[in-house]
Amino acid sequence: MIVVARLKAKPLLAGQVVSALAFAGLAWSQAWPVRADGAGEMIRALLFGDAVATAAMIAAAFAFRTCWRLWRRRGSYVFHDGVRLYRGSTLSWPLAAIRDVVIERGALGVPTLRLVVDDDSEVTRALVPLPLLDGSAEAVRGGVLFAATGMRGVPGGVTVN
Repeated sequence: MIVVARLKAKPLLAGQVVSALAFAGLAWSQAWPVRADGAGEMIRALLFGDAVATAAMIAAAFAFRTCWRLWRRRGSYVFHDGVRLYRGSTLSWPLAAIRDVVIERGALGVPTLRLVVDDDSEVTRALVPLPLLDGSAEAVRGGVLFAATGMRGVPGGVTVN
């Protein structure tokens, strides 16, 4: 396994803290008015109270989980094993199919390193957001392209004694 990109720890920890505080504040605001009625009423208020607050609590819990999972994988977020390029623990692409790495702005305006993969689609694949990247974007781009071109340059059936 060869690590190509790592993530910064501080933004991920800050995201965990902010989302946990948002969840706690929303839960507190839902349960506080019915605190005298008992724990059952408080739980009912959390689950079946204001629908917008409940949806916001679910979004805060999802944000916490996302930041926590990214924080756990921060040391080796983008890596390859000589055959495939992996992003986190969920996505992977064959190195032979990678054509380029570009920087594009996403839907929210955040610049992101994206892969151009040769699979007959016009869509690029998000690799890592630049604000979370620990290191330079050029180094990650060079590492990915070196791995991709290096794998194309070596025949698959050759063994060295």
